[in-house]
Amino acid sequence: MIFWHLPTFTLFKPFIMKQFLFATLFTVLFCAFTVTNPTLPIGSALPQPDKKMMDISGNMISMKEAAKNNGLLVIFSCNTCPYVIKNETRINSMVDLAQKLNIGTIIINSNEAKRDNEDSFEAMKEYAKEKRLTSFYTVDENSQMADAFGANRTPECFLFGKNMTLVYHGAIDDNANDEKAVKRTHLKEAMMEVSAGKPVSVPETKSIGCTIKRKP
Repeated sequence: MIFWHLPTFTLFKPFIMKQFLFATLFTVLFCAFTVTNPTLPIGSALPQPDKKMMDISGNMISMKEAAKNNGLLVIFSCNTCPYVIKNETRINSMVDLAQKLNIGTIIINSNEAKRDNEDSFEAMKEYAKEKRLTSFYTVDENSQMADAFGANRTPECFLFGKNMTLVYHGAIDDNANDEKAVKRTHLKEAMMEVSAGKPVSVPETKSIGCTIKRKP
């Protein structure tokens, strides 16, 4: 039986090797196109605070200009991600709370690969009007700010304290799919603690959402 199987294996060996090499090449290429920058560590300074971005108002705005006395809330978001849609009322609530707590807010759209359609500047203006956004909503050209922050999801939150260092990074709350099932609103608790001059008790959580659509 051994002598019958050896020719068969020999016959298929080149095919098996080709399949193995193809799978390896595919894995390498896939990883190359999905590598992202490391996420900003807690305690880091606000990246590129003076860099100007186009706001839906038509004015150029920097994060330094958007900040207030008690800090700055940065949210990476977009118009179409299903998780953003599920969190729209929560995003508005967090923006309203931040403003009451004297924390500046800026929402950044880094979906550069979709800039010609659903995440165009005109679409952003329409979206902001429809959803009644009261925050700055800016275009991140070539996803530069997303790269600087290591942001990978929408929505994804970065909260900076009074001295403009990162004190919280992650999700709005503990249930991205169902607002009624939320047990802890991580971002709200972090902002309340920051405004009270306290350390953030839960500085990092996991963001759940769509990947930011960078250009290849």
